[in-house]
Amino acid sequence: MQALILEQHDGKTLASVQNIEENQLPQGDVTVDIQWSSLNYKDALAITGTGKIIRNFPMVPGIDFAGTVRNSEDPRFHAGQQVLLTGWGVGENHWGGLAQRARVKGDWLVAQPEGMDARQAMIVGTAGFTAMLCVMALEDAGIRPQDGEIIVTGASGGVGSAAIALLHKLGYQVVAVSGRESTHDYLRSLGASRILGRDKFAETRPLEKQLWAGAVDTVGDKVLAKVLAQMNYGGCVAACGLAGGFALPTTVMPFILRNVRLQGVDSVMTPAERRAEAWRRLVQDLPSSFYSQSATEITLDQAPEYAQKIMNNQVQGRTLVKVA
Repeated sequence: MQALILEQHDGKTLASVQNIEENQLPQGDVTVDIQWSSLNYKDALAITGTGKIIRNFPMVPGIDFAGTVRNSEDPRFHAGQQVLLTGWGVGENHWGGLAQRARVKGDWLVAQPEGMDARQAMIVGTAGFTAMLCVMALEDAGIRPQDGEIIVTGASGGVGSAAIALLHKLGYQVVAVSGRESTHDYLRSLGASRILGRDKFAETRPLEKQLWAGAVDTVGDKVLAKVLAQMNYGGCVAACGLAGGFALPTTVMPFILRNVRLQGVDSVMTPAERRAEAWRRLVQDLPSSFYSQSATEITLDQAPEYAQKIMNNQVQGRTLVKVA
């Protein structure tokens, strides 16, 4: 079977598609024949060696996958069953989804939700799953469509794209932030009512004019600081990414003077019950048009090339990898 293997030589990460034997797969109680995977920002960091995502080599990257159970020692899963996986450190410290087969713990798998096939599941992938968790966080904070506009940063990326589509379908007015004018038509097609340039988020004061009822932030750093300063009283920011940096140059003022909530959203270790609810909601709330609007399909051999494109901010939406 084929797999994208990451190896390290002289401090550099090298990626190549290689033939491997099943007995090389790591330990686990369920073996899955993978049909589809995807490229996420974290995968791009790993494949290009830009971020210290991988500490043990060789490694098969790919933080998500969808496929069919080949064999299982876990009574919850049976041969022939359609399953998917996102998170749990797969593709980071356990061989991941950019291969034709994976062996993982049953605890990490989710039965593919009814109403979604394997290809659709990976168009959604970690990015769409994270976006759904962000929307649920805003709902949990009591943010409703009538409360005002929701701003989405890093809007043309995988999480941002899915967040816009979900929020629009649920009746929210969505404002997208993007650094590339070439993405504007795409963002409007997903449901963005307005688009702001990222240059408007370079500098901020401790408090600014109240503009947003809620936010989904994938960028961090100065962009997140600016969004916090512009939140309405009682607003909530669901923060899930650091594409712009991990710093947060803000003050306590939005929190103690405007009752703003900053809600962190993690998709890697999400408990099983919340995970299942998010996938159920995705089947229900993600517009069917999203599957044709947001995916670029590539082969396993093209993964290193597209990983570099993601790092160069040359990709919009989701990058779907056809593995089978």
